[in-house]
Amino acid sequence: MDIVIPIITLIVGLVGGFIIGVFYLRRQMTKMQNDPQMLQKMAKQMGYNLNGKQMQQAQKMMKNKGQMPPVGGNRKKK
Repeated sequence: MDIVIPIITLIVGLVGGFIIGVFYLRRQMTKMQNDPQMLQKMAKQMGYNLNGKQMQQAQKMMKNKGQMPPVGGNRKKK
C-alpha cells in the first residue's frame, strides 16, 4: 500500500507533463507560422540557412499542417 501513492503520483505527473508539453508545442508552432524571424532562427539552430523562397515554402507547409505536396507533381510529361 505504501508504494501505490508514489506510482499514482508518477503516472499523473507524466500524463500532466505530456499534456502541457503538447499545448506548449502547438502554441510555439502557431507563433512560428506568423513570424518568419522565429522560423529562420529555428532553421539556423538546426544547421540550415533558408533563402526567401525556402522560407515561404516552409511557412506554407506549416500553415497546411505539414501536408507534403504530391511527389512528382511538377514533372513535365513526355
